[in-house]
Amino acid sequence: MSEVSRVLVTGAGKGIGLAISQRLAKAGYEVIGVARNAPAGEFPGLFLNCDLSDADATAQMLEEATRERAICRVVNNAGIAQPQALQDLDLATLQQVVDLNLRASVQIVQALLPGMRAQRFGRIVNITSRATYGARNRTSYAAAKSALVGCTRSWALELAPDGITSNAVSPGPTATELFRRTRPVGSEAERQAIASIPLGRLGTPDDVAAAVSFLLSDDAGFITGHVLDVDGGSSLGGR
Repeated sequence: MSEVSRVLVTGAGKGIGLAISQRLAKAGYEVIGVARNAPAGEFPGLFLNCDLSDADATAQMLEEATRERAICRVVNNAGIAQPQALQDLDLATLQQVVDLNLRASVQIVQALLPGMRAQRFGRIVNITSRATYGARNRTSYAAAKSALVGCTRSWALELAPDGITSNAVSPGPTATELFRRTRPVGSEAERQAIASIPLGRLGTPDDVAAAVSFLLSDDAGFITGHVLDVDGGSSLGGR
């Protein structure tokens, strides 16, 4: 396969990242998944164990992944929330959340950029969040994802002359394993989440994966610097 068919997906071990990987593999991409823990079942491509909160381990993983061929598509999906009310927020948690959501994404794109530029082609998709509009007890997470939106748009301007697009997908409440830990089926917390969504249901990992797949495709070649809300209308001001 060519370099432009390869795609790196972080946080690929479960949830949204795994759904993205599965959809891309079915579409014919050569998927390289990265996560701290391997998926429970078979992964649809090459899986690399890496703790992206470790910058040195991340650099080593990237050197291995790009040793033989360039990677021209990337989905920065790995992240962490660590909810805390503002008065309880400690700086160590703030740094941890920003580091994984932001530093890892910057480090990965920097490593892949030479290969993209050599091919005069690239697709960057960053997974952000509805929290960029504001979310209770999410100062760290909202700040980190908002910074990633800024990166998305800045990279779009900077990299356009090289044929590289940079976009983001911003999920709303999505029924993942992580979501269910705090909002079990039938719980009041789940009811409140659904009540915030005009379409009246939670998102699924496949909903997010479909949007990501489009932005990675050749059909999205004239779209850059865009943040696509996949949230059932829950980011609309009139809701």
